[in-house]
Amino acid sequence: MHSISMSTLNIFGAVVTFLMMIFYFLEDKSSLYTLLFGFSCLLASLYGFLAGTWPFGVIECLWGMLSLIRWIKVRNN
Repeated sequence: MHSISMSTLNIFGAVVTFLMMIFYFLEDKSSLYTLLFGFSCLLASLYGFLAGTWPFGVIECLWGMLSLIRWIKVRNN
């Protein structure tokens, strides 16, 4: 039987993706959640690059930038 070892990087990735899900769900409640979703996407991007999964890192970086642009637009309206 194999034991599952959770590295610090795995825990970071799990926490960040969980926060992304929560903030995405709450985006309609406040523009603050759109901002937090964008930041959590950028952190997920960092996780992707650190974990060696650069396609995930690139996509999450794009999601993060698009969310921050959306936050700027919503905030200025």
